[in-house]
Amino acid sequence: MTRVLVLNGPNLARLGTREPEVYGSQTFPDLVAAVQGWGAELGLDVDVRQTDDEATMIGWLHEAVDTRSDVVLNPAAFTHYSYGLRDAAAQVTGAQLRLIEVHITNPYAREAFRHRSVVGPVATGTIAGFGLTSYHLALQALTHP
Repeated sequence: MTRVLVLNGPNLARLGTREPEVYGSQTFPDLVAAVQGWGAELGLDVDVRQTDDEATMIGWLHEAVDTRSDVVLNPAAFTHYSYGLRDAAAQVTGAQLRLIEVHITNPYAREAFRHRSVVGPVATGTIAGFGLTSYHLALQALTHP
């Protein structure tokens, strides 16, 4: 069974209460339940995590390399400036593992500072703008070689 770390960055634990007009009314526990359900349907062993701490996120990406796990990554605000996260993500794909960057919203339809991803260029692919369904699409992509 393919192991997948589903990693979520800063403020995503606040889903449902943080700008629901932008991010929707579903909560982080709703996201966890949905991802676990989709993972089970697709035959994936998913481990869903969230942190507001950049060092913790980098450590999880190192863990993905060490445990040979694919990654679905919503870097949230780290997307736009964290070169440490970018370098850790590059280690995942450099180890011939897949890393799919996901976003609930479409960053290119938002403020100009959100238009740049430092993670995207080292990711296997990026899925954005489909709400929580972005995660489902990423998991589906990981079921294909």
